[in-house]
Amino acid sequence: MGKIIAVSNQKGGVGKTTTSLNLAACLGILEKKVLLIDLDPQANATSGIGIDPNGFKKTSYHLLEHTEKINDIILKSTTPNLDVIPSNIDLVAIELELVNHPNREFMLKEALTDVKENYDYVIIDCAPSLGLITLNALTAADSVIIPIQCEYFALEGLGKLLNTIKSIQKIHNSELDIEGMLLTMYDSRLRLSNQVVEEVRKHFNNMVFKTIIQRNVSLGEAPSHGKNIIDYDSTSKGAKNYIKLAHELINNNN
Repeated sequence: MGKIIAVSNQKGGVGKTTTSLNLAACLGILEKKVLLIDLDPQANATSGIGIDPNGFKKTSYHLLEHTEKINDIILKSTTPNLDVIPSNIDLVAIELELVNHPNREFMLKEALTDVKENYDYVIIDCAPSLGLITLNALTAADSVIIPIQCEYFALEGLGKLLNTIKSIQKIHNSELDIEGMLLTMYDSRLRLSNQVVEEVRKHFNNMVFKTIIQRNVSLGEAPSHGKNIIDYDSTSKGAKNYIKLAHELINNNN
């Protein structure tokens, strides 16, 4: 049975999409069967994995709307063992369209029941908000990875996200766990980066992944070429960090 992991933080620019697509690709390279779901209307995970968001009529919008069967939406990627459900700007409309639907928080969970057992991991890239789309992701997920950038305001808004997770555990998904907090954009030369690492580890202890994602030029460049970090530059720090994270995730779940 596959494990569904949402990558979420309502703050933008913390490395959610970078983590979603590179972790999914690294798990695939490590011979795990992976489904990456892009649940962000900006569709950065879709284009970052080399898929044109405007080239497909069936997307995560149809998945949440239940107007298409999930197997008709899934695309094969060029990365080994990695399938993708793409997104595009149409997804913006889903919050309004589902607002009066009695099961509006459970649309994704229901859609995934048919394919969950076909994968080792389902990775969901969430939008930088705590709206209905992210609520669907967290209701469907077994666990959540929270990327935290090693910069000033790192912990700002984290309390709000943790409260949202608590209320989802209470109302919609009692099984939801925190898979881990992931420190991103780390620069060992900066005192501030080291202070953030110290503070997050002190506050959250075992909830923090041992792997830290370092600031890395290749990580920023890879998506503009439609490639994951391994295909773009397998010798880069970013590639080594994400392979290490994939190993850590697999070990934690064994």
